Amino acid sequence: MEKKHFSLSSNPARVIAGSFVGVIAIGTLLLMLPLSSKARMCTNFFDALFTATSATCVTGLVVVDTYAHWSFFGQGVILALIQIGGLGLVTLTLFFNLLIRRKLGLRTLQLAQESTSANNFEDAPHLLKGIVGISLAVESAGALLLMPAFVPRYGPEGIFISVFTSVSAFCNAGFDLLGREGLYSSLTHYNGSYVLLVISALIIIGGLGFMVLFDLLHYRKAKKLLLHSRVVLFSTAILLFAGALGFALLEWNNPSTMGNLSVWQKINAAFFQSVTTRTAGFNSINIASMLEGSKILSIGLMFIGAAPGSTGGGIKVTTIVVLIMTAVSVARGYDDTVIMKHRIKRQVVNKSLTIVLIGFLAVLTACGVIVYTTHDGGATASTIDALFESTSAFATVGLSVGITAFANLPSKLLLIATMFLGRIGPISILLSLAAGSGKVNKKQILPEGHLNVG
Repeated sequence: MEKKHFSLSSNPARVIAGSFVGVIAIGTLLLMLPLSSKARMCTNFFDALFTATSATCVTGLVVVDTYAHWSFFGQGVILALIQIGGLGLVTLTLFFNLLIRRKLGLRTLQLAQESTSANNFEDAPHLLKGIVGISLAVESAGALLLMPAFVPRYGPEGIFISVFTSVSAFCNAGFDLLGREGLYSSLTHYNGSYVLLVISALIIIGGLGFMVLFDLLHYRKAKKLLLHSRVVLFSTAILLFAGALGFALLEWNNPSTMGNLSVWQKINAAFFQSVTTRTAGFNSINIASMLEGSKILSIGLMFIGAAPGSTGGGIKVTTIVVLIMTAVSVARGYDDTVIMKHRIKRQVVNKSLTIVLIGFLAVLTACGVIVYTTHDGGATASTIDALFESTSAFATVGLSVGITAFANLPSKLLLIATMFLGRIGPISILLSLAAGSGKVNKKQILPEGHLNVG
């Protein structure tokens, strides 16, 4: 029997996972350099590793304030990690190959298809160019719109702050350089500013996914949208509206969050909280002071996340729609899942179930470890706060109730693993680990089994 040999390049999922590991490793080494910290001292390995992972996985959880701890060089490294992590090293590498007119082989096209979520090989090169082009255009526009707010306040440094914030927002990363206004303050001083609206727009655009953006750009010519785009746009609108309404109702009179804001500021803050909770990680109110109901709402929104093929994380809006409509279809007596008069393949339903199950288990595991190992001044982390932090890590959101700042080593390492799993995706992780393992013949005839459920 002929023995099959599997190399790194023979498995696209493994290449993508390996590229993220490589970027994190290089980022960790760079952030450990004395040049990267304002104190000109070496940052300890685990803090550098956590920051590099959070930036590359576009999460936003931090163990030190980005402005207060990191030098201009260190902030530049974090910005580069966010950009690479948001688009993917594989996507950028393949794009530059196309830029120098290097022809992509079959294996490379397969990799391009996997990294861009393209429907077929032919679409991948076109999508690669579009992804980078759209990203640079949107980030540049965002930076220009933010400059009138930051340049008058911080002078020439405001240009870098605008660029950093724009890239971080579009990539749904949640890192910011506003610690100068108060450690870990994020956007809490901007509830009355148009800045929140600009950042909200960047987050939403980045979270829709490049396939949806391409579909919208070609709408005038095609006169119709793909089913995927319609599902993403419809579900995104519902989640944004429901989230904003929920936060407004729950936090309107909470003096520790929105209670002392004006009516306009409350509406602005509620909408922004709904947007950023979807995977961005910025905050304009005190997250730790939110009511438990708001934290539960946040956990739900974070777990669902953004759209497939986007810079955001979570299980993805299409996944939850597939599962909800599967339940609806079963209740109606249908044999197949039906969404907008389209039959969904059974493989898609199975994949959705797998993603949710792995995500659920990852969050619960991280939550349990945090509860039993993390202590702050003798007090253990509450279950709701531990669940919030775990979900934030898995969904690559970056919102924090403060646990990450005082988490011990086991908790930090598990959060690192959870962020990595959330960014690469449960299915991609399974595929990358499955290379070389024996596969069941799909055509194999197996006896039918019966199980009682429900």
